[in-house]
Amino acid sequence: MCGRIAQFGPFREIVDLLTGWPSPYPEAEEAPPRYNLPPTAQARLLNVEGDDLVAQRVRWGWRPHWATDKPAPTNARAEKVAHGPFFRTIWPHRALCPIDGWFEWVNEGGPKKQPYFIRRQDGAPSFCASIGQYPGGGHEPSEHDGFVIITADSQGGMVDIHDRRPVVFAPDLAQEWLDPATPKERAEEMILQQGELSEVFEWFPVSKDVGNVRNDRPNLIEPINWRITP
Repeated sequence: MCGRIAQFGPFREIVDLLTGWPSPYPEAEEAPPRYNLPPTAQARLLNVEGDDLVAQRVRWGWRPHWATDKPAPTNARAEKVAHGPFFRTIWPHRALCPIDGWFEWVNEGGPKKQPYFIRRQDGAPSFCASIGQYPGGGHEPSEHDGFVIITADSQGGMVDIHDRRPVVFAPDLAQEWLDPATPKERAEEMILQQGELSEVFEWFPVSKDVGNVRNDRPNLIEPINWRITP
């Protein structure tokens, strides 16, 4: 999964999709829509503190304090994240990164790779399984705060776009993922076996302008032809 996402849907409506959450949550912060959000930027995130579902903005990217010689990754592999030492301290701290879609770049033989935008066919947000270290929870905002999106192998036609994809949950599974009562073993099973299948998504080529992070406008997610591939 490449390092660009889009978050532009009303956050309040996104949070309301988690209808099974039993407790009130703080008012979701509305932020300017982002159509080309890169790593290290502040992304909208949902996590749990005590009995509350918390909506806040957190830096996309995280590394442990002892790994200062390594770049902060934005993604973590589902096959390794539960057991490897790099993410051990944040594996218990589950979150959701709700996105409207993400970008991948494909080599189609031209001088530059062709960007594609991938989104759910039904237009709903994608609840991406995430883990991280967040403001709150007993500590003040820190330079070490951040999160990563968990990824798995792509399936079906999506393999032609990229060999990895974010683990996206349907709303009922998203709620189970967030629930602190969900055992770690069950959480691992979810990211390995219960992410949304490629048939749920569609993808299409978009303007190469998305390659410049300074470009952040709605037409970046518009298809450059009318062939949308499910």
